[in-house]
Amino acid sequence: MINNDFNFKEDEQTAIDNFREYLRIPSVHPNVNYDACVRFLQAQAESLKLPCRVYHCKPNNPIVVISCIGSEPSLKSILLNSHMDVVPVFEDKWTHKPFDAHMDERGNIFARGTQDMKSVGIQYLEAVRRLQRDNVVLRRTIHLSFVPDEERGGELGMREFVKTESFRKLNVGFALDEGLASVDDTYKVYYGERTCWRFHIHCVGTAGHASLLTENNAGDKIRHLLDRFYDFRDEEKRKLKDLRIGDVTSVNLTMLQGGVQLNVIPNELIMTVDSRIAPTRNLEEWQRTLERWCKEAGEGTFIVFDQKHPQVPVTCIDNSNPYWVAFKNVFEQLDLRMETEIFPAGTDCRYIRGVGIPAIGFSPICNTPVLLHDHDEHLNVRVFLDGINIYYRLIKSIGNC
Repeated sequence: MINNDFNFKEDEQTAIDNFREYLRIPSVHPNVNYDACVRFLQAQAESLKLPCRVYHCKPNNPIVVISCIGSEPSLKSILLNSHMDVVPVFEDKWTHKPFDAHMDERGNIFARGTQDMKSVGIQYLEAVRRLQRDNVVLRRTIHLSFVPDEERGGELGMREFVKTESFRKLNVGFALDEGLASVDDTYKVYYGERTCWRFHIHCVGTAGHASLLTENNAGDKIRHLLDRFYDFRDEEKRKLKDLRIGDVTSVNLTMLQGGVQLNVIPNELIMTVDSRIAPTRNLEEWQRTLERWCKEAGEGTFIVFDQKHPQVPVTCIDNSNPYWVAFKNVFEQLDLRMETEIFPAGTDCRYIRGVGIPAIGFSPICNTPVLLHDHDEHLNVRVFLDGINIYYRLIKSIGNC
C-alpha cells in the first residue's frame, strides 16, 4: 500500500497501487515472460467491466486489447498504445531495487518502466476509470493496446499486429503512443520519427605482415569511410544551433570488427553504423551517398544492411486533422505548454503511421529528469497523477471529435 502521509484521494490511491503493482512485474529483456502482465491487465479490464482480447502474432508475444465501446461504434476508433516490455537493468547502479517500485519521502517512485512506459499504460486505464465514474459517454470506441517487444524494435509485436485482420477490425482512425519526458514545464509532442538504417560496411583488402606498408589495405578503407561519416556528422551537428535532433540525420559508429593477431594485417575489417534519417532527407539520395563513399574507399568495400526501414510520412498537425485539433484544444484549455517535434529514435508509432493512421507520441511527464533506459529511472507521484488528469481530458476530447 501507499504512504498515507501524502493524503491521496481514493481514486489516486487506486491508480498508484495499480502503477506500482504493474512496475513490480519484471517484464525485462532478454527472454521476457509476459504472462504476469497479461493476468494483471485482464484483472484491470475485469475491474472496469470492459471486454479484453489477447492476440498472438508471434509465439510468447501477446498483445492485450481492452476496449471501451463508444455510442457510435461505426465511427473510426481511437487507439491508446503502450508497451509492456522494459530494457535490462544494472542493479548495482540503482539506489533502490529496480522492480520494487519503492516510493521515497518526496513521492519519487523508482522502478524500470516508470517513464518508459508503464506509467502511460496505467494512466490510460485510470483515465478511463474516471470517465466511467463520471458517466462520460464517448462517441468513438477507445481501444487500449498493450504490446510486447517494443524495446527490441517491435518486430514481434506492433509491426506484425498492424498487418492482421484483427487490427483492421479495430477500425482505428487515430492513435496515441509514447513520447519523452521533459526537464521543464513544456511537454514534448511528437508527430513523426526519423527513419532507422543500421548497416555493416565490409572493407576487404590485402592481408600481410604488420611490419609492411601494404597497398589496398582494409584499414585505409576504414579510415576513408570514417572521415566521410564524421565530416557529415559534424555538418549535421552544426545544424543543431537552429534545429532539434529529430530534424537532422545522425550517423554513429557503433562497432568495429576484424583482425586475427596483433602482427597480422587482416584481409577484412567491418564497421557498423547506426543512422537515423530526418524526414526531410531523400532516402534514395542517402543511399547513393553511402554507395559513393564505399566506391571512393576502394574495391572490395560494400554495405550489408541489418535494418533498413522505409520512410513513413509524418502526422499532419494543422486544422485539417480533427484529431490533432481535439488534442491541441485540451492543451489550450488546461493552459499547458507544448513543443511539437520529430521523435529522435523509434517507437511503435512508425508501424501505425505506416498503415496510414495518424499518430501522436506523447508522455505526460514534465519537470522530470529524462531517465528512460538509465539507472534510477523514476517518476514523481504527483507528475504521474497529473498525467491521468491530462489523459482524462484528451480521451474525452478526441473520443468525441
